[in-house]
Amino acid sequence: MRISVANAAVELYQGDITRLAVDAMVNAANSRLAGGGGVDGAIHRAGGPQIMAECRAIGSCPTGTAVITTAGRLSARWVIHAVGPVYRDGTRGEPELLDGAYRACLQLARQHGARSIAFPSISTGVYGYPIEKAAPIALAAAVRHLQEPSPLERVVFALFSAADYAVYERVLAGIAPAAS
Repeated sequence: MRISVANAAVELYQGDITRLAVDAMVNAANSRLAGGGGVDGAIHRAGGPQIMAECRAIGSCPTGTAVITTAGRLSARWVIHAVGPVYRDGTRGEPELLDGAYRACLQLARQHGARSIAFPSISTGVYGYPIEKAAPIALAAAVRHLQEPSPLERVVFALFSAADYAVYERVLAGIAPAAS
């Protein structure tokens, strides 16, 4: 699914984020930038040791923010490491922190002149954020960003499972009329 926003597009993709041809690829990282499982592990495996070396040099990244490294062997130019919140009950600042992580990624992409960016569904894996609550935050952040001047022409949400894709598709369909 794809919708137009200003002079850009928001797209959904089901599959492995590391296979996408984009300028910036977002990694759902932990605050220690120490690598891990899921998307984090896949990006580090595909990108090689250069990414981890740069993460070690940076050291850490607070929840709700992001840092950028080169992309090693990935086809992307950069990896943006975003730290989303661990979901507890939704009343401890989780929505604001998740929105902050997406906004920080989009800002780094803007600062580096990226024309395309791919996101996973940040915090919805082992961090336990319900995807039904996370998808509207993620998609709204992208649409708001694209409604401002930005070099971004393409924002892709890479969802690994068909169930996750279906949730994002439902939310994006509801946003589509207001976005154009």
